[in-house]
Amino acid sequence: MTYFTQDFIQFFTDLAQNNQKEWFHANKKRYESSVKKPFEHFLTDLIHEIQKEDSSLEIQPKDCVLRINRDLRFSKDKTPYNLHYSAVVSNAGRKDKSVPGIFLRFTPEEVGIMGGAYVLDKDQLQALRTHIAQDPKKLEKLASTEPFASKFGELKGDESKRMPIEFQEQVKQIPLLSRKQFYFVARRETALITSKNLLTEMMEYWHAMRPINRFLTQIIHP
Repeated sequence: MTYFTQDFIQFFTDLAQNNQKEWFHANKKRYESSVKKPFEHFLTDLIHEIQKEDSSLEIQPKDCVLRINRDLRFSKDKTPYNLHYSAVVSNAGRKDKSVPGIFLRFTPEEVGIMGGAYVLDKDQLQALRTHIAQDPKKLEKLASTEPFASKFGELKGDESKRMPIEFQEQVKQIPLLSRKQFYFVARRETALITSKNLLTEMMEYWHAMRPINRFLTQIIHP
């Protein structure tokens, strides 16, 4: 089924030219009908499809969607609104980005589809590094297996400038140990947003990322 009209994309194109509260408030009904409500409808169906295969997922769409309002506290750019619409479908939703799930970002330029663990605390990172050091081939194999390899290409993540002493020798043979993030990204054309195959294709990406998401979850959220 088709969830979005072309006005979803046009709304953000127009917002880019009028990123101010007055314009947004004047177009609030348009935002509700073309962006917010259809996005929640789409997330409801996506969550239901995932729950058919993963009964552990318990989340509501409202807890997945990130705010359209930008956080201006530490930004020199004071424009008030994001030029995209995003959601994190996991058991923690938008509240905890260490919980692996599927992260979606719809923009006028592209569709971003991401997964993995983006924000890890010290203990989570230590546990993950310890596991990788003990079995370095497992995560590499998951990342090179289809359909993950063709959908996402490779694991991404910033590297630590200083490694804990217990990993300083091993990291020379196991470069993955230097990562402090473990995530992956696919980018698609914006035509996917208005496609009747949107839900089907998103589930294909969910299936592709599931083995690595499951691997990460077992270690950092046992």
